[in-house]
Amino acid sequence: MATATTSMSQSHQKSGVWDWLTTVDHKKIGVLYGVSGFSFLLLGGIEALLIRTQLAVPNGTVLDAELYNQLFTMHALTMIFMAIMPMGASFFNYFIPLMIGARDVAFPRLNALSYWIFLSGALILTSSFIFGGAPDGGWFAYAPLSSEDYAVGRAMDFYTVGLVVLGLSSLMASLNFAVTIINMRAPGMTMMRLPVFMWMTIVVNFLLILSLPVITVALAQLYFDRNFATNFFSPAQGGDPILWQHLFWVFGHPEVYVLILPSMGIISEVLPVFSRKPLFGYAAIVFAGVAIAVLGFAVWSHHMFTTGLDTVPKIVFSASTMAIGVPTGIKIFNWLGTMYGGQIRFTTAMYFSVSFIALFTIGGISGVMHGSPPIDTQQQDTYFIVAHLHYVLFGGAIMGIFAGIYYWFPKMTGRFLNETLGKINFWLMFFGMNLTFFPMHFLGLSGMPRRVYTYDSGFGWDAWNMVATIGSYILAFGILIFLFNFFKTMRQEPTAGNNPWDGATLEWATSSPPPEHDFDVIPEVRDRDPLWYDRDNNIQQPEPPEENHIHLPPPSYMPLIMGFGVALIGIGALSHLAMTGLGVAVVIYSIWGWVLEPID
Repeated sequence: MATATTSMSQSHQKSGVWDWLTTVDHKKIGVLYGVSGFSFLLLGGIEALLIRTQLAVPNGTVLDAELYNQLFTMHALTMIFMAIMPMGASFFNYFIPLMIGARDVAFPRLNALSYWIFLSGALILTSSFIFGGAPDGGWFAYAPLSSEDYAVGRAMDFYTVGLVVLGLSSLMASLNFAVTIINMRAPGMTMMRLPVFMWMTIVVNFLLILSLPVITVALAQLYFDRNFATNFFSPAQGGDPILWQHLFWVFGHPEVYVLILPSMGIISEVLPVFSRKPLFGYAAIVFAGVAIAVLGFAVWSHHMFTTGLDTVPKIVFSASTMAIGVPTGIKIFNWLGTMYGGQIRFTTAMYFSVSFIALFTIGGISGVMHGSPPIDTQQQDTYFIVAHLHYVLFGGAIMGIFAGIYYWFPKMTGRFLNETLGKINFWLMFFGMNLTFFPMHFLGLSGMPRRVYTYDSGFGWDAWNMVATIGSYILAFGILIFLFNFFKTMRQEPTAGNNPWDGATLEWATSSPPPEHDFDVIPEVRDRDPLWYDRDNNIQQPEPPEENHIHLPPPSYMPLIMGFGVALIGIGALSHLAMTGLGVAVVIYSIWGWVLEPID
């Protein structure tokens, strides 16, 4: 790791634009991920509101078919790859070193590079709306509909290039985080003393490390099919379109757990603090998370029950799909056990955490239903599937992320989000979410297919579609309340102490917000709940020595330059080889500068 030696008295936080562009501080990079992810969450929400407005009444005329296809495709891509994933990465960046008692991540400049490459990929994919039309074949881009014959223009090329760039960012970050957690834990912090959020983080990292190469190969094959007349997925030329589905879902189903496991980790931190008792069944929750990851690679073909699979694969993937409900159920009952008998304090973070359990359970039950091939065949490509996935990804992932925001906001800013506004925010989101997505179960069971931009009156879908649209606007209003709460809070003076919630983990052992060097003295861990153990045994953290020299990585603009070079390579893949060559030159220059960059 590139380091510089600085006196603690000289360490200070900067906030100029150049400092943010060149920062390698994990906390600032976490903020960059969080702001970017939330911005794309708003964009994805606007796309969703347009979709729901179109479907509010039969034969809607707000959108035409072409724009509707682009919006539902980009809504999924935006929410999955540009909102939920970076918001999870925001917490990873900010809290991994703080929760394991480290100064920074293992490779600070690589950490900065992963953000700038993420931003490049997100902007490339989103800019497709401006340059010739956005991807319109669904987030799964099934072949042969994604081929040149059926997807004319550059839209699906934006899809392939944008996702490859985003995947490169995720791979860099995952390797960095995994090395950090494995190698840089504080003295005494064994693996079985890691906070559950850290366990879920490392599980997510290995899911990405193992699954991203698969989708990268598939995207490269699709790009070559479209641009260089190869025949990986063209049945007329001997290719196999089902191969794309296998490759996509070998990545796609682990990706679901990449999205949900961070929120499982978050509520595993929130529930014990506000129940005022240790987490029930720590080891069971940890091993259940690992089991979910392992089984996540063994269930992909339940997305393909209607493609003509033979009987034996259907039986195998049906069994594995039902089996993955077991470790999930273990987690749910352990969370309930944590609250049982506790002195529960119902803060906004606790509201979101409890709602996570309820809503994710609904989504999980409907998911296990699809482990049955006959049921899956009936509900395939209906709005029942839309209801299921949104109960998992919104009721689960998003509600968990909001729990984390309200829980850790005092640590990150030194300020408390207003609890009254927070509870209004929660109830609007909770009510709006259920009003939007629960009726979709009824729509699906009554036969309404997904991805249709109009429907005739008389099918019995009119009322539930109107209810769902009203719910989506209530949900959006809840998000606006959160934004108002955020900006109102940031105008106030910091009042939060080091540990305002009486938390048990190491991030609460330092100031709020933390200093640039995280800890004056690296803490020593004696228990799974280190701060509670030290409190109960009257153990005080040692005072820092008078001359306390702390090693900090210096700022660097090379990650920014390399991220720009990767963006040029991606743009060149969509336009002209000369642009790709320029991007390669910029990347080579940045590598040269990176290697020779002074570290003092």
